[in-house]
Amino acid sequence: MRNLLILGAGGHGKVVADIARQMNFWENISFLDDDENKIGKYINNYKVIGKLNDYIQLKNKYDYAFVAIGNNRIRLKWVEILKTKEYKIPIIKHNSTVIGFDVNIGIGTVVMPGVVINTKTKIGMGSIINTSSSIDHDCYIDDGVHISPGVVLGGNVFINKGSWIGLGAKIINNITIGKNSIVAAGAVVINDVPDNVMVVGVPAKIKKKLED
Repeated sequence: MRNLLILGAGGHGKVVADIARQMNFWENISFLDDDENKIGKYINNYKVIGKLNDYIQLKNKYDYAFVAIGNNRIRLKWVEILKTKEYKIPIIKHNSTVIGFDVNIGIGTVVMPGVVINTKTKIGMGSIINTSSSIDHDCYIDDGVHISPGVVLGGNVFINKGSWIGLGAKIINNITIGKNSIVAAGAVVINDVPDNVMVVGVPAKIKKKLED
């Protein structure tokens, strides 16, 4: 049995389903979503068959499950739940990606079209590596991180758990981004970023503190 449940039928879920389809691995793909208006409808030709908590009763029909929820904390929470229920949690990876030698990618992570990940980089579970982003050598991306489209990371960049790197942001070599922080779209980061802050601008500076 190679049937895939995708938790989350929003815009991100559509993209995940499309990449999963192109992988030509799953026999059946279905969505779960808590929006009652979506239940019973088709998203990209795949049916929304129930709410998120229905994953419990569907274990005998679906052996794989993937969380396609944009919010980092919620996505990671659901990955942890699925692990305890012994679902197989795949890596969803578009066939146009370029991945170097000895790159490690965690379960529940999606790698979207046009991504380049260079050698010796490690990516944790439940992360989003979005369209046409570039991650250079020896980077470490922790669990539940979102690397937005067009982001460029230099070598030896460390991004802690739950952080979000916005559209087109650039981070130079040897920088650490703290946990649950946000790098705003278009920012250029040349100094380390602490936990729980938003940084903006060129060069990036702290705009505000975020709740832990």
